[in-house]
Amino acid sequence: DFCQALQKVNLTGIPHGLSFEETKELWVRADLDGNGVFDYEELKKIWNMTMMNQSGNCKESVMVSRKEEGEDKEEEEEAIGLKVKKAVLFPEEAEKGLWPESYSLSDHACLTVHFSPVKMFCS
Repeated sequence: DFCQALQKVNLTGIPHGLSFEETKELWVRADLDGNGVFDYEELKKIWNMTMMNQSGNCKESVMVSRKEEGEDKEEEEEAIGLKVKKAVLFPEEAEKGLWPESYSLSDHACLTVHFSPVKMFCS
């Protein structure tokens, strides 16, 4: 189940996880062919779109459906991407390149990232 998978990786729940509406929107955007299954081919498309965005070939937009925007361009491919809203290291000193005295050099700083879904259009 999609929601259970998101829960296992701590992407849902209070206080920092995705809300029910955000989870629903993510599912709608991830299930590209609308068949109710998020399969490997859809994952590859999303992954490829994310990689293309990094090279500047994709245009990012807010999570608004293209029909609401009045566009029906069939030559553009659509996928979902993730945008980093906020990233925080713990302990906070690690963000400044410092290491607390109570930590050894082999300790790792924890990274917490908040993502938001974005629609990607590629031509």
